[in-house]
Amino acid sequence: MGKVIGIIVAVLLLVLGGYFAYTQYTYSEGTRAGILLKFSTKGYVFKTHEGQLNLGGVSAQNNTLINNFWDFSVKDAEIAKTLEGMEGKKVQLHYKQIMHQFFWQGETPYFVDEVTVIE
Repeated sequence: MGKVIGIIVAVLLLVLGGYFAYTQYTYSEGTRAGILLKFSTKGYVFKTHEGQLNLGGVSAQNNTLINNFWDFSVKDAEIAKTLEGMEGKKVQLHYKQIMHQFFWQGETPYFVDEVTVIE
């Protein structure tokens, strides 16, 4: 009976480990540039760093301009410190998009790991 429980626990741990590895797989990676509109820390128990970048306007019908916003999350505290207080500045952000984020990681699947200020 003890061997059966041990095998079940081992299989369960392997499945959970495989699922975690799959969800953290980098699906895409790249850069986006624009004006940083907001950056904040959210959450009650698990604090996450969330931001929004204005990528620029997109032309629509009747010559109207629609803003193109991009939401992102930040895991690294050093990157978060760099972004704090940079609202209104033009920045280039390098990001990685993962397959699935857990609630303690952030609200979006896009995680910024590098910031460059554009003058």
